Amino acid sequence: MYAITIPEPGGPEALVWAEVPDPVPGEGEVLVEVVSSAVNRADVLQRQGFYNPPPGASAYPGLECAGRITALGPGVTGWSVGDEVCGLLAGGGYAEKVAVPTGQLLPVPDGVDLAQAAALPEVAATVWSNVFMVAHLRPGETLLVHGGSSGIGTMAIQLAKAVGARVAVTAGGPEKLARCQDLGADILIDYREQDFVEELRQATDGAGADVILDIVGAKYLDRNVRALAVNGRLAIIGLQGGAKGELNLSALLSKRAAVTATSLRARPLAEKAAIITAVREHVWPLLADGVVRPVVDRTMPMSDAAEAHRLMESSSHIGKILLAAPKA
Repeated sequence: MYAITIPEPGGPEALVWAEVPDPVPGEGEVLVEVVSSAVNRADVLQRQGFYNPPPGASAYPGLECAGRITALGPGVTGWSVGDEVCGLLAGGGYAEKVAVPTGQLLPVPDGVDLAQAAALPEVAATVWSNVFMVAHLRPGETLLVHGGSSGIGTMAIQLAKAVGARVAVTAGGPEKLARCQDLGADILIDYREQDFVEELRQATDGAGADVILDIVGAKYLDRNVRALAVNGRLAIIGLQGGAKGELNLSALLSKRAAVTATSLRARPLAEKAAIITAVREHVWPLLADGVVRPVVDRTMPMSDAAEAHRLMESSSHIGKILLAAPKA
């Protein structure tokens, strides 16, 4: 088969479309012929040499895919050759074939195109696990989403609105904010021109956000704490603004607030399977009913992954960037 390889870390040009051995599904795995994969920030970090796959995972980038099962590994039940699926991966999505643990496999939701289903596993698992399983967002509460027009952001807006929460977003510029509003965002903040702490304070009559989903990290840490409501929960899932920041514990104590930080890729299989089970139970019916939908900026040939990474790094996209396998 062919896959995107990274012979040496570097810029987008470090991604090389090359012939490699076919994967073989192991115990509890299925082999998926990939129709499409999606680009994530983690893939960019891996390409740069900063985010290696966990032990035993594929060396190729790609944290999610959609396609058809072509073979079953030992001990697999409940799935059949020919099933159309999408899956959460520890790596290997930028390829024509990938082995996927069945605990990280999902059926393609009713009403969703197979190729577009590749836009779902990573964002659905990330948002559901952090916003709902960890931060426990409830109906009537306010969620602040940083990067509202990103793949994560567009999913977070929709899921929060689906459960009856109020949603505030930060994004760069009127076009991105307009798309967030189309998805249901109530409070629109241009981080380039506005102070999100002050804008949120005014929009919530001084209360602040009950939950904040943050992809920025250190750069926003102090302001995020100031933006939290009493009993607020800050969920950090990215470090685009740095890894080390100063935390004002006095401010945190005064608000009886909590700060959590999670990653998904290196979690044990059992933890990922539990998240995927929750996603199938809670998110998949919303997709089938059309309440939530994948937001795709564009689809590019998988062999042009370098150009897709340039687009990702420019932050000019809205939603997910998909990579189509050659046979798709």
